[in-house]
Amino acid sequence: MTHAQLTEKIIQLGYQGLKEAYQRQSEDIAYHSMSFEERLYQLLDAQEIFLKNKRITMNHRLSKIKDKQAALDAIDYRPDRRIDKAQIQSLSQLNFIEARQNVIITGKTGTGKSYVAQALANRAIYDGYRVYYTRAPSLLEEIRISRIDGSYTNLLRKYSRFKLLILDDFGVAPIVDDDAINLFEIIEDRTNINSTIITSQLPVSEWYSYLNNNTIADAILDRIVYSSHRIELEGESMRKVNAVSKNVDY
Repeated sequence: MTHAQLTEKIIQLGYQGLKEAYQRQSEDIAYHSMSFEERLYQLLDAQEIFLKNKRITMNHRLSKIKDKQAALDAIDYRPDRRIDKAQIQSLSQLNFIEARQNVIITGKTGTGKSYVAQALANRAIYDGYRVYYTRAPSLLEEIRISRIDGSYTNLLRKYSRFKLLILDDFGVAPIVDDDAINLFEIIEDRTNINSTIITSQLPVSEWYSYLNNNTIADAILDRIVYSSHRIELEGESMRKVNAVSKNVDY
């Protein structure tokens, strides 16, 4: 069998990662000293890595995450932010997802809530979890529309299946109509099944009054708050800090 015939068969099977590795082996005489088993293992390993990277790319695209470069090792731990590095490192292990626990990130505007949430989400995607990002106002509007056009059941099914849901900007817009009930339905379908990260400018102590529905507020807080890890960010707006640092002449 010729090199060309074998390459064609690999292409027919769709083994893109293996094909590229085989091409490297064919062009590098250093591989000729390796055993058949060693070369075969490297080919299969290359295909596995290719498929993993392909899944990561696809899941990133489907996740709707805005900052795909957000990374846990890039978090700024300056003292005024009062971020518990040990807590972040613990969360980075993603055990909270396997335990079906939640994360609540609160702080004033610009303190980096969304960044930390998306950094955790990016890590989860890299580790093979299905993740979805949405802003709370967008989600509530999507639910209202789905109740009108009859797609509500499908919407609940959609949001229940993600291993990790990022619900950003909770509390930035007033609760109207049946928003509290609609939010409860999403959370109820995920409770004890999957994990949710919520970011909010409102401290948790103000969520009860914000939801403006005592019964639903009790139910939501019971399902989210009491099974959550809490991160409370402080300090100046990171947008302001970053803008100043860019203008400093070192």
